[in-house]
Amino acid sequence: MKIIVSIKQVPDTSGKVAVNPDGTLNRASMQTITNPDDMNALEAALKIKDATDCKVIVVTMGPPPAAGMLREALAMGADEAVLVSAREFGGSDTYATSQVIAAAISTIGVEDDDLVLCGRQAIDGDTAQVGPQIAEKLNLPQITYAADIAVEGKNVTVKRMLEDGYMTIKTQTPCLVTCIKELNEPRYMSVGGVFEAYSKPLSTFNYETLKDHPLIDATTIGLKGSPTNIFKSFTPPQKGAGMMLEGADKATCEKLAGILAAKHII
Repeated sequence: MKIIVSIKQVPDTSGKVAVNPDGTLNRASMQTITNPDDMNALEAALKIKDATDCKVIVVTMGPPPAAGMLREALAMGADEAVLVSAREFGGSDTYATSQVIAAAISTIGVEDDDLVLCGRQAIDGDTAQVGPQIAEKLNLPQITYAADIAVEGKNVTVKRMLEDGYMTIKTQTPCLVTCIKELNEPRYMSVGGVFEAYSKPLSTFNYETLKDHPLIDATTIGLKGSPTNIFKSFTPPQKGAGMMLEGADKATCEKLAGILAAKHII
């Protein structure tokens, strides 16, 4: 059994977000981190590896510096890493991104007892679309919003978080599962893991590697192959402190009720 984990290097959106004239993020001018939900997916894979001794392969699409993020994943305990990087893939929206990543995962190979894990969504887009799109393009059953994952042989049981409760779904491998932050607490890199990371395989898939795959076509990858058009990107304004009322007397309650009524909340 092997587990393929799709991770993404994203801008640290806690700071100022820089935007290019074409509406895409200016990633070169921003600090980057590993997408938080993807860290939960990686931790889920490593926990299954601890229990079953399976192989964990991490894959990302991004510029060459994303190799550093992959080395961190290897230092955490992943066995192999694949960087999918080419100018032809630049500017891809979720549709085009899923085309490329699905082609890369297909090239790695998905066997009958394999599992594909992704984070629920990336903090630079918040669409939660890429994971499900990868599953559709690989013709894999999918379960989203996983708050717990149990694997027993080819059987996968997922506790799926909903807005008003939970749903338990069972399926069989191969399948794709998207993970949420409530699933686990990602581990830290160990000193030994950092040393070992540089002796583990890190491969690069470029355009030449993937161009003959059925999912790769000049009309469906990169900025030109992206059907989503960004109308405007901007940093949202900071929220104000709000209005605070002190006291538990009748007059304060009447004042609060009056404010809520004026705003048509009550």
